[in-house]
Amino acid sequence: YGNVLRSTGDLTKARIVYQRAITIHELNFKEGQQARQLEICTTGVGDLTAEIEEMESPSMPNILCSTMPCSKKSSTTDLSVFGLAQKQLTADDIESKGTPLIVFTDIGRDVDDEMALVLLSSLKRKRLLNPIAVITTLSPQRDRAYLARGSLDTMGMADTPVGIGGRGGVADGVELEVYKANHMRPSTSIYGSGMKLVCEALESVPRKSAQLLCLASLSDVASFIEEHQDLFTSKVKEVVIMGGVMPMETGDSLTPDTAYNNNCDMPSAQFVYRKCLELGVPTVTLSRWAAYGCPIRPQLLDELAKTKHSVATNIRTMSKYSIDQLWNKVVLPSNHPRREKLPSRCDVKWFYKTFCGTEDTPTELNESIWTQVEKLNMYDPLAVLICDPSYRALHFNCKAKTVRGVRHIVVGTSEIDTGIRDPLSLYKEYSRLFVEALQASLHEPEMPLGSEKEPDMLLEETTKIMSTRSRAA
Repeated sequence: YGNVLRSTGDLTKARIVYQRAITIHELNFKEGQQARQLEICTTGVGDLTAEIEEMESPSMPNILCSTMPCSKKSSTTDLSVFGLAQKQLTADDIESKGTPLIVFTDIGRDVDDEMALVLLSSLKRKRLLNPIAVITTLSPQRDRAYLARGSLDTMGMADTPVGIGGRGGVADGVELEVYKANHMRPSTSIYGSGMKLVCEALESVPRKSAQLLCLASLSDVASFIEEHQDLFTSKVKEVVIMGGVMPMETGDSLTPDTAYNNNCDMPSAQFVYRKCLELGVPTVTLSRWAAYGCPIRPQLLDELAKTKHSVATNIRTMSKYSIDQLWNKVVLPSNHPRREKLPSRCDVKWFYKTFCGTEDTPTELNESIWTQVEKLNMYDPLAVLICDPSYRALHFNCKAKTVRGVRHIVVGTSEIDTGIRDPLSLYKEYSRLFVEALQASLHEPEMPLGSEKEPDMLLEETTKIMSTRSRAA
C-alpha cells in the first residue's frame, strides 16, 4: 500500500503507512527476524522524508499544505485531512467481509476489553465481523487510544481506525487508571475526534447494516444519538451493550440496572435505552449473569502466553494487576471515593463468591488476592461473540421483549438464568478462538513448542468451577 501511495505522489500518506509497518513489525518480531522487511520499510521512511523535505524547501512550491496540517505537536490528528476517510461499503462487501461493527471501549481498565479485541480479530479473519472503528472512552481516553491502536496493530487489524471519545462520565480533572503495555504508544494514525470517526464510518455503510458494540460507559453513544439521530436510525441495525437491565416482565421500557458500565454515566445509559425504544433500533443486552455463567480459570492466560505474543503475555501480567486493583476497591467502605463507580453490592463477600468460588470470607484481608482467585469472567469477549448471529443462536438463550413491533434481547436475567446454553461448549469455543487469533497474527499454524495442552485448554479444571452452582449475586 505504501508503494502504491508513493507511486501516485502521495508521499505524506505513504510515509505514515511505512511508519505503521515498522511499528507493527517491532511489536510482532524479535530483533533479526524478517530483517529484510524491516530494512525495506526503514529505507522507505528515510527516502520519503528526504523527498518531502526537498519539496518543502523554499525553492520548491509548498504543495503539501493541502494534505498535511502545519502543527505536528499532537501525536493524534484528523485523518480525514490525509484522505484516509472510510471506503464506501456495498452489500457485497458486507457479504464478503462481515457485519460492519463500531466498538466503544474503555480498554486498559481491565483485561477483558483487550481480550475482546483478540477475539474480534479471529471473527474478522472468519469474515463474520468487520470492525470499521474503535472508539476509546473513559478518562484518560487518549492513553486508552494508544493502547487500542497498539493492540489492534499487533493482532493484525492495522486497517481498523481508532478515535478518541469522551470522558465516559468521569468528572473533569479526574483520570482513572490505564494499565501499561509494550505495544501501547502514541500514533499519528489516531482520530482526534471519535465522534467524527463514528460519523464517517457509518456514512460509509449501507442502510441498516452496522452494529454498535458498547463495552464501556454509554456516554459517547448517547452523545452520538443526540447529535446525529438521523444517521443513527438510518445506518444502525442493532446496539449490543455489555451491561444489564432491570427485570423486564412488565411495561414497555428497558431500564438499565447498576452494572458498572451503566453506573459510569447512568443518565446516558437511560437515554440510550429510551431512544432505542423510541426510534425502533433493536438492542441486545449481555448481563453480568451471562459472564458468571461461563468463567475461565486464570491458568488459561498462562496457556495463551505460551504463544509469546506480546498482547497475550501482557494480558496475563495485567490480569493479576487488575484483580488486585479491584480487590483494593472492594475492601473500602461503599461510600469511599476511591471506589469510583463500583456499585455498593460489590463488597468482599461478592468478590469471594465471584472470583474465589466460595462465600467464606477470611477474617484478615490481604493486600493481594491473586493467589486465591479461582475463576475470571469474560464479560466483553462474550459481548463480541454475541454480535454474530450464528454464535448467538448456538451458545446463548435470549429473552426477548417486543416494544412498538421491535424485538429487544437480554441474555442473562438472573443467577439461575445465565443465558448460557452449554458453558463447557462455549468455553471451548472462545478458548479456541483466542488461540487462533494469536497464532494467526504471529503466522504460526500450530500451538508453540512447550505448550502442554490443546486449544480446549484446561477443560477439566474449568469443569470443576462450572459444576459449582454458587455464582455471584
